[in-house]
Formats: sequence, structure tokens, C-alpha cells
Amino acid sequence: MPSEPKTLDPALQAGNRRPLAGHVARHVGWSLDDRVATITLNRPERKNPLSFDSYAELRDLFHAMRHADDVRAVVITGAGGNFCSGGDVHEIIGPLIGLPMPELLMFTRMTGDLVKAMRACPQPIVAAVDGVCAGAGAILAMASDLRLGTARTRTAFLFNRVGLAGCDMGACAMLPRIVGQGRASEWLFTGRSLGGEEAERWGFYNRLVEPEALQAEAATLARSLAEGPSFANGITKTMLHQEWSMSIDQAIEAEAQAQAICMMTEDYGRAYRAFAARQTPRFEGN
Repeated sequence: MPSEPKTLDPALQAGNRRPLAGHVARHVGWSLDDRVATITLNRPERKNPLSFDSYAELRDLFHAMRHADDVRAVVITGAGGNFCSGGDVHEIIGPLIGLPMPELLMFTRMTGDLVKAMRACPQPIVAAVDGVCAGAGAILAMASDLRLGTARTRTAFLFNRVGLAGCDMGACAMLPRIVGQGRASEWLFTGRSLGGEEAERWGFYNRLVEPEALQAEAATLARSLAEGPSFANGITKTMLHQEWSMSIDQAIEAEAQAQAICMMTEDYGRAYRAFAARQTPRFEGN
């Protein structure tokens, strides 16, 4: 007789889950509504620059989302009509001058860990970008899965304009895959600022919306993703990231295995039964 399928002990299942409902953020705005998390960079008087503390908090927050079963999509945005002006001139850039190499490397690795956490969290991330989007702010938008902008958005990878290389926080790996090698080279070598329409033509923004509609459009997009098959969406995000370093043959085999795993989920069965009954499927993420 075939044995009964084994399931994970409920205590172990509970130990793997760390819901983020009730989470209190100290250095960024945070809310969670109907499985959509909204992170707001909220220093509008300075165009929302990042500090050492906000870098670390964002890194830890995105890392925690890997275990948060009550978050299915994320919106990251800025307060006061701007997205993010990059690292704070007085709180980050100034203090870095004169530090020894080991401490500088600790900082640059920490900022890179934020991008790693964004790419590793299974939830799709929607960047809602208005106004200034510069330096590390442009990196946050780049590391998101989908980007909504406005015509007045000004996006710039400013690193070479302050004497640094354009290869910051994964930019030389990720940006060419979004806008192409030639355009990424121009953007990173010149540090010039692109208006929203040009950045959309380059493929950086998925689409532009009116500034007053930006937050609502981003929330609607994120909610539509949250209502989808969240386990399968997490697999899609993982494969989009991992297949950068695969050959075509490796990618096809990896996708065959990934799809077979998704076919074992209840959401796959729900979708079939809803289709057969001419109903809209209700996905539950398992």
C-alpha cells in the first residue's frame, strides 16, 4: 500500500513564517494592506536621501520578506514628489572620506546586500518613481521588478560625477539587461539625467503615469500581483534572476523543473477547476 504523503510538522511550518503585520519601521515609512506592503522613503525635505540606518533597515526588511507569508507584493516609493536623491551627502558621503579600506568595503558590501535582498525576496517589487531618482535611488528602482515613472521623473546614475565607478550595487550587471549594453554604458559613463519619457523609451520604466495617479497605479498593479499565484510568481522571479548566468539549455532544463514543481501546487488545480467552471480562480499561494 502506498504511504500517506508526509507534511511538515505544524510547529516547523509556524517557525518558518514570520508575518510582518504589526512591523514598526524606524527609518522608512511602512504599511501593509491586503497583502501589499508599501515602503516609503520619507525624508521629503531632502528629497528622501538614504542614510546608513535606512540602508540597513531596508536590507533587513527585504530579507525578512522571504519568510513573510502575509506579504505578496511590495511597492517602494518616495514622499513629497520625489523618489530618492541617493546617499545623504552629509550623513554618508562626507563620513566615508578618510575611512580606511576595510571600513569602506564594509559599507559597499552592505549596500550591495540591500540589492541582493531585493532580488532574493520572492515578492514582486513595484517601484513608483516621481521626481528625483538619483544615485542609490536609481539603484533601488533598478533592483525592483517593475517600474512606474512620470514624465517629470529625472533618473541618473551619478557615481562617476562624484569620482566613483558606475559599477555600484550591481549596476554593471543589471542595468545592461534592462536597457541594453550601449545605453547602460552611456548612462554609467556620463552620469547624465534622463527625463521620464526618454527613460521609458530606453525600457527602464514599464510605463509612465500622471504624477497624481502614480501611487494608485502602483498599488493597483501590486494588488493584481498579490491576487495571483504567489508561489508561482516567486518561482518566476527566482528564474528571471538565476537564468542570467545560465546557457539556453541549462535554462530550459531549470524551467522544466520549476514548472513541474508549480504543477504540484493547489493553485494549479484551483486554476483548472475555475477554468472548467468558467470562473475566475482564487489563488491562495500554495
